[in-house]
Amino acid sequence: MPPRTDKTTALRVAVLADSDTRWKWGALTARRLTAEGSGAPARRVEISGLLLRGRATPTPRQLAEVGDVGIGSDRVREVTAVEFLRTVREERYDVVVLALVGGAVQAMLHGLAALGLPDRPVVVTGYVGVVYEKLADGLLLRHGADVVLANSRHDAERFRAVYEGVGADASAVTEAALPFLGGEPYRPREGRDTVVFAAQPSVPATRAERTYLLRRLVEHARLHPDREVLLKLRSRPGEHTTHIEELPYQRLVERVPGGPPPNFRLVYGHMGEVLDRADLLVTVSSTAALEALHRRVATAVLTDLGVREALGNHHFIGSGLLTSWDHLDGGHRPEPDATWLAGQGVAADGTYATAYDTARARVETLLAASRLPGLAPYYNPATAPGYLPGILARHHLAPDGHPLPGADRPRETGRVRGAVRDAVREAARGAYRQGVQRVAPVIRRMGEL
Repeated sequence: MPPRTDKTTALRVAVLADSDTRWKWGALTARRLTAEGSGAPARRVEISGLLLRGRATPTPRQLAEVGDVGIGSDRVREVTAVEFLRTVREERYDVVVLALVGGAVQAMLHGLAALGLPDRPVVVTGYVGVVYEKLADGLLLRHGADVVLANSRHDAERFRAVYEGVGADASAVTEAALPFLGGEPYRPREGRDTVVFAAQPSVPATRAERTYLLRRLVEHARLHPDREVLLKLRSRPGEHTTHIEELPYQRLVERVPGGPPPNFRLVYGHMGEVLDRADLLVTVSSTAALEALHRRVATAVLTDLGVREALGNHHFIGSGLLTSWDHLDGGHRPEPDATWLAGQGVAADGTYATAYDTARARVETLLAASRLPGLAPYYNPATAPGYLPGILARHHLAPDGHPLPGADRPRETGRVRGAVRDAVREAARGAYRQGVQRVAPVIRRMGEL
């Protein structure tokens, strides 16, 4: 039988994402996997963007701030899980990139398997950044994809160990790198002295710890009035990103006694653009640290709140980057450990251009097959009968991966009905965000009285 694709036809790729950061990862991963390079023939590529409807579905503003991912807004639309599966059945994509949380990946794998397509797409998934928690759970929920991308040699070794340890096939694990590393190498500029603190939505989690970090950042700005101090935020109040942010820094800044100094500012937008003017990147455990290291920007990972798994900064043990605000206030600049960097996929040595060659070659091999085997996730009704049905049900899928009764109804059409549906959905999202960011913290504080 002939291969499923050839050089004369366009390669059709779909990216399904459930948050702004995963959209960025998924879209750029699709671009890198289909770019010309080792193992990838030149051909026209058509990439469609699908946003999985949920609490963190990105807003148009968030999508705009992600940066250029090579996919126009006219090719991005919002879908439910069942609508996505219907789209795959009708559109017959060659490659599907699942840029989702682990449970959603598992649901889509079972849903795709239940479609029973004779020429199913190659399925790719992975992680948007540093993997510092729920390693086994997240990996096993991603098992079953044709390609499970690891962002570094370190991650690839860990991923294979988990799969092999439970007796699952580990051949899908493929070493690559974070797809959004890039930008010009750091060059100091006379008269510029800029410190950027990369905030995270859920790390740390408590008001006391977030207030502490903000206080030290403001104090650093006051200690160094000639230094520009930027608090880089992922989202504006009311928006959600990959993780829920119950205590936005914007609210905490409003409570700074006397207000912040004039050399302190809040900034949004694309991290790459912020790093263009950064002389030092400070964080607790953000993936932004890897972006900064890739560009040789001085990087500091804070130990002020301890080195703890809950914070994710334990991932940087051995990096040479762990330090505290006391040391940074005194002028200390950490030096990264070269051996640690080599295992983390940072590729500041210039090898980043070939980081996706192995993954491209694997995808091309799968595309060249006349027929792919059925998707076979590790979790199935025999291995996880008390876990899998609940995961599938959250996406309106039955234990066998087929849509639940009534879930596969076509969407209502018409301008008025569509407008009403969208208005109701946005109102529901707004109520949810208000509950997370305003009501829940109040209830929590009341419970502590």
